[in-house]
Amino acid sequence: MKRYKIALIPGDGIGVEVVAAALVPLRTVAAKHGFALDETTFSWSCETWLASGRMMPEDGIDQLRAFDAILLGAVGWPAKVPDNVSLHGLLLPIRKQFDLYVNMRPHRLLPGIQGPLRKTNFDILCIRENTEGEYSGAGGRVHQGTANEVAVETSIFTRTGVERILRYGFEQARKRTGRLASVTKSNAQKHSMVFWDEVTEELAAEYRDVTVSRYHIDAICARMVTHPETLDVVVASNLFGDILTDVGAAIQGGLGFTASANINPAGGVPSMFEPVHGSAPDIVGHGKANPIATIWAGSQMLEHLGENTAADDMMRAVAEVTGGSLSALTPDCNGHGTTTSVADAISAAI
Repeated sequence: MKRYKIALIPGDGIGVEVVAAALVPLRTVAAKHGFALDETTFSWSCETWLASGRMMPEDGIDQLRAFDAILLGAVGWPAKVPDNVSLHGLLLPIRKQFDLYVNMRPHRLLPGIQGPLRKTNFDILCIRENTEGEYSGAGGRVHQGTANEVAVETSIFTRTGVERILRYGFEQARKRTGRLASVTKSNAQKHSMVFWDEVTEELAAEYRDVTVSRYHIDAICARMVTHPETLDVVVASNLFGDILTDVGAAIQGGLGFTASANINPAGGVPSMFEPVHGSAPDIVGHGKANPIATIWAGSQMLEHLGENTAADDMMRAVAEVTGGSLSALTPDCNGHGTTTSVADAISAAI
């Protein structure tokens, strides 16, 4: 029997609840398709920071290195730890240390789910550069606490970083409908975004079977609302991809449905899978958290591990449950179900 070593980092708030829920259908689909998930839980969270001054141990990256994949719940508890501390102490170091430069987020309406738009026939795959760009962390502050205080945040765009994420986008477009949308703001950002446009042009010459459209970030945000069905694969920088995928979450029914894969296509390190939503401290312990984003991320994890049939089976079961009675779903879908009952229903459908 094939066995996969999975690192679980439930994190903070509802992250603990949705990871526990996602494991129910994951274990069921693994048993059905003849493989096993060997799980190890790491209780790294804001509580870890309060106790030790670190979000994870100094050797945390080395501890994770031996795993095949990481399933993450949520990071952050702003009332206890500033968001910039929790994010830079756990999520971003994992992305950067393992060079998980592809952040892939699917946006489509599941059967039975009502989005805020009249349009329902969209299927958008957002591919976000995940390790540099606007979130590189380069910069600093001087004259702090004085009237002359200065803060500098420098975006870093390398040819390697831009080319590889665009190439990944072109490859995904080839597998789908052959359409790629590249997102910049090159009319205003005359260095980094013009550079991005130039690399796009160079690669387009290699991928003549892919139709490339170019959008400014503000224009494509509007298009995702007015004409989402015209978009397929969308590739963007770290910040722009972050913004776009929140729009994508909104049109697909909310953050409770948005999954995310952080991938190093070269392999050799564990890729990480997570829901896009935060830790939602206000509903912790109420059983209201929608586990579908985490379950969807679990399906992405199985696909990345090569268990494509199992991944498809899990999403079929998700669609079967959402396409049934809304009363079976969580309150964000106007349902009366709980985090646990939704996971149990999906497991039963498998």
